[in-house]
Amino acid sequence: MRTLGFFLLCFLQLSCASQITQKINGVSFVAAPERVEQEQVNELLQVNANHAAVMPFGFIRDINSPEIIHNTDRQWFGETLQGAKQYIELLKQNGVEIMIKPQIWIWRGEFTGTLKMKSENDWKILEGSYDDFILTYARLAEETKAPIFCIGTELEQFVKNRPAYWKGLIKKIRAVYKGKLTYAANWDEYPRTTFWEDLDFIGIDAYFPLSDARTPSVEQLQEGWQPWKEKIEALSKARNKPVLFTEFGYRSMDYTAKKPWLVDQNDDNVNLEAQVNAKKAIFAEFWTEDWFAGGYVWKWFINHKKSGGDKDNRFTPQNKPAQKVISEVYKAH
Repeated sequence: MRTLGFFLLCFLQLSCASQITQKINGVSFVAAPERVEQEQVNELLQVNANHAAVMPFGFIRDINSPEIIHNTDRQWFGETLQGAKQYIELLKQNGVEIMIKPQIWIWRGEFTGTLKMKSENDWKILEGSYDDFILTYARLAEETKAPIFCIGTELEQFVKNRPAYWKGLIKKIRAVYKGKLTYAANWDEYPRTTFWEDLDFIGIDAYFPLSDARTPSVEQLQEGWQPWKEKIEALSKARNKPVLFTEFGYRSMDYTAKKPWLVDQNDDNVNLEAQVNAKKAIFAEFWTEDWFAGGYVWKWFINHKKSGGDKDNRFTPQNKPAQKVISEVYKAH
């Protein structure tokens, strides 16, 4: 009997070890002025996405202001508490799981990573305001049973200058929300983020520079990934945490992998092949790794029929060849 028990234990261990955990095949579901309808969710299901990042917004008047304005009737519906809840409920009815990812917009599009106060008093005001903002949506995450909650996006100077605050904030979030936590660190920020041990995923907005070529091949892009991937994997193993690409994406334009974070380059060139190759490379490098949890494509607009297309050079893959690449990979994983 003991021999039989031993072999049964070995079989169970081998079976568990061979199980493949489903990847988070997500899209960043952009907040809109209106409610989301079933027809719009159907379009999302066509790309085989099993997750969506729902992104309510708070607004700061300028880079030196400590006040976060959020959940007001002056915002778009999808940016508010009511709107986020409506999006989440309909997505979940369709089997799409959720990461709630509250984000900050600073007037004129100033980079959130530079948000830094000039006085201790302003820091305290910002911290109180951020508590109110983030805990509002942590409670929504618990109410809607969203499996992942993102505690912040690209806030390097805030994180760097107020480490004790962030440690305390995570405890406050854990007190009201029982799911898994991440933080969306910018691609060049994540090695210096100080609280990965307190979270469940190492979250990275994966806009790493990979190639200076106008239309880099998949092979060139995979080669460009190697030094970055080595460091990402090393951190994952050192912290014993899976990595989640809280955002990943490329514009359909020339030199898309040279500075993938650029949002303000407004020239008219369109390069659909470059976007396709960049998507193929990131999927080839990461989606088969056991330490990699998955990611959220930047970005997906709810009005699918009017989004993207072969004359658009922005990030969305909608109605472009890159959409088919995403659909095929997401179906396979």
